[in-house]
Amino acid sequence: MERDRRAQRIPARLSSPATDPPAACLPPRASRPADTLCGVVRRSVLLLAIAFAVSAQAPALAGASDSSTTHAYIQANYALVQYAANRLGTARTLLEGVLNKVKADCPSAAVGSPQDAESTQVSNEIIGAMVVAAIHPALPEINVYLRVAGHSQWSSRALTRAVHAYAAQLRTMSTLAPPNLCGDIKAWAAGGFHSLPASTIQFDQRFEPSWVALGELPDQLKPFERPEQRSLLNRSNGFEAKITEFEAQAVETWGEIMNTLAVNP
Repeated sequence: MERDRRAQRIPARLSSPATDPPAACLPPRASRPADTLCGVVRRSVLLLAIAFAVSAQAPALAGASDSSTTHAYIQANYALVQYAANRLGTARTLLEGVLNKVKADCPSAAVGSPQDAESTQVSNEIIGAMVVAAIHPALPEINVYLRVAGHSQWSSRALTRAVHAYAAQLRTMSTLAPPNLCGDIKAWAAGGFHSLPASTIQFDQRFEPSWVALGELPDQLKPFERPEQRSLLNRSNGFEAKITEFEAQAVETWGEIMNTLAVNP
């Protein structure tokens, strides 16, 4: 409100006697230099008025930008979690495929392996192999989401950073190639379980810091949400809950893979 009142005062300030130089200070037009003191004063007053006008309009422009950015982001997040939640059956089949491949190609490959930091890294590689397989059906919508999130900018730097950080993690996770579990564990066993193959270490170094759930509605977004978006946000939360439940159930598959390989977590 104060900014509106200030904007309304600008025309009065432009025409006030305090800012307009008196005519007596101006030489005749024909002999007036291009940059007299009075001319400089006039231009300074004009620039100051423009600056006031821009500052008065800036909050309104930022608000409109925040509103449109929030709307686009909520829509993209909803499309992502809806897409993924509707394909959990396919994701479950892909997880079973990871288990079946281990059963066929390298059962008991880690028999006699120690329970230490290296076995934890192998466990993380197994989790990563499952995640890469499970998100594969959602890759098209993940890419759509990433395009929207990557271009999202709010007046809140904290919100912008949060969304961009999540998008960077999801981008890394979604571009990981599936690890060669059997090949890596056989190589670990061939060395007497003394050192992990470089491929396991490199995969874990990329996977672990980028492992995120699908869907992100950070707390910093709440001040920008509108009442008419509540229904869509609630549905997004419902889809995210289904994905979380699926992830909890996948722990059983992880346990079967670990047991099949004889890896101690």
